[in-house]
Amino acid sequence: MFTGIVKDVGTVDAAQKRNGGLRLRVVYAGSEAFSSLTIDESVSVSGACQTVVAVGNGWFEVDTVEETLLKTTLGSLRSGMPVNLERALRPIDRLGGHFVLGHVDCVGEVGKVRELGSSREIWIGYPAVFNAYMVPAGSIAIDGISLTVARLGESSFAVAIIPFTFAHTTISRLVPGSRVNLEFDILGKYAARQLQTAAPAASVSRIDEGWLRENGF
Repeated sequence: MFTGIVKDVGTVDAAQKRNGGLRLRVVYAGSEAFSSLTIDESVSVSGACQTVVAVGNGWFEVDTVEETLLKTTLGSLRSGMPVNLERALRPIDRLGGHFVLGHVDCVGEVGKVRELGSSREIWIGYPAVFNAYMVPAGSIAIDGISLTVARLGESSFAVAIIPFTFAHTTISRLVPGSRVNLEFDILGKYAARQLQTAAPAASVSRIDEGWLRENGF
């Protein structure tokens, strides 16, 4: 589990295809947050939870499988490209963002980027099937960055980017047409799922009660 508070921006050093998957080597800029990284740890790479399979001085490697390549932008990574990095949450850590699992739901597309004086507004479109998970002022993870939904459109939303986030993550590179990894709030997903499964049950219950009354029970 993660918080969506990016700790470092790494760089893809190599992306090698392996039996339908991808072996990624990521280097980081000597960040103290990653100095004790070990094999088998979980790391968020631009919002996708990955397992460390090899480590070295200033670098680590992960194996990205077919399912992850299908649902994320990791398959488009090439040598020299930047990625947002975050290590897994520890029980003693401050929860500065929101609960982020690193399980990307879909890929969104940047519609427009507007400068608003001290901040930037970025609009992102996403598949309509995920509309139920979006609420104004709710949480959303974009390439692993915990952000707040500022505005809602038709299968689209806007986030407001403060200067610090713009300067310390890959969000500064987004332009119209950029593809990003989206993870919707896990609490919203559970709530939506419960409502979906409760509706048929309630319907069956009403039918049963009517049948009982009609048959003198």
